Amino acid sequence: MTVKRVGLVVHRGRPEAVAAADVVIAWCADHGIACTETDVWNVGEQRHSAREEVDAAGHPDLIVTLGGDGTFLRGARLAAESDAVVLGVDLGTVGFLTEVPAAEVRRALDAVHAGRARVETRMLLTMRASRRLQLPQEMETVLCYGRGPMLPPPVVPDESDQGGWGVSLHVRAVNDVVVEKLVRDRQVALGVYISGRLLASYSADAVLVATPTGSTAYSFAAGGPVVSPFAEAVVFTPVAPHMTFNRSVVAAPDEPIGLRVLPHSGRAAVSVDGQLRGLLDPGDWIGVFAAERRLRVIRLAPTDFYGRLRDRMGLTDAPAAAAAGDPARLWPASEPVPADLQHLRLPPGYDV
Repeated sequence: MTVKRVGLVVHRGRPEAVAAADVVIAWCADHGIACTETDVWNVGEQRHSAREEVDAAGHPDLIVTLGGDGTFLRGARLAAESDAVVLGVDLGTVGFLTEVPAAEVRRALDAVHAGRARVETRMLLTMRASRRLQLPQEMETVLCYGRGPMLPPPVVPDESDQGGWGVSLHVRAVNDVVVEKLVRDRQVALGVYISGRLLASYSADAVLVATPTGSTAYSFAAGGPVVSPFAEAVVFTPVAPHMTFNRSVVAAPDEPIGLRVLPHSGRAAVSVDGQLRGLLDPGDWIGVFAAERRLRVIRLAPTDFYGRLRDRMGLTDAPAAAAAGDPARLWPASEPVPADLQHLRLPPGYDV
């Protein structure tokens, strides 16, 4: 792809991210490409919607994030708004989403600009709700929610789109949508519906709906399954439910998951990719489902998801298995792939 304008999202708390930003700015200057840092705020300032950020940045076609997965999610929020591609530079500690180390950022930009990089797509989630989501003005002071100012509530694109189906919310999630309790001494009570049919009523600290990409984030920490980012699925996971059935449910992407706050429950908070976006009162509901638009992510090489899973999660072999010998390569990388395996996803040089 030919890059015309770059948007920078920088973790300003990391000196190495600031240094990498200087490299990106210099590369853009060398190639005559406009570059604007976005999603920036000062103490006491309100953060802006994705549309406002994209408009202010001049609609970049490439978003470069410099930080960890949290910074990547900030950039993905903007990229999903304008259908830009996002390149994640890895300066974090887990790094399931980011792609290249800081030392290789110039080489990565050269590859993108020359068309040598591939674009991978990831499922996004979006929502409908029984009403417009709102946040009390004192909410940020009470909760100190997140490392920076809160995002504004999601925009309702069409005020006339109401009735039994609720209102459409202009919001997209890369990882997950979470409905969680607001007070420490009281769980949130929710009716959970899949494709309009009641699955069960839950009393829990939280419930979440995750994408395959988000299956290694909050959902994983809550005991949810690891799902390949190339799968098409929506993962529902309860967090500390007060009931025997505490398993995740993996639904199809076209099976919307509805979450209704029960009449005698306390209020609940709705967060999208870790950012608080609104409150639900008893009787309110949200419906979470796969968005039509997908996130476009730059990859310089085929994604070795399972190798990254083993490395990032520090997976170790069972002692009994280790005593039985070292595992050999499953298939020889030096030989041609047989015809009946050529349609499968087999990254070059993949090891067991």
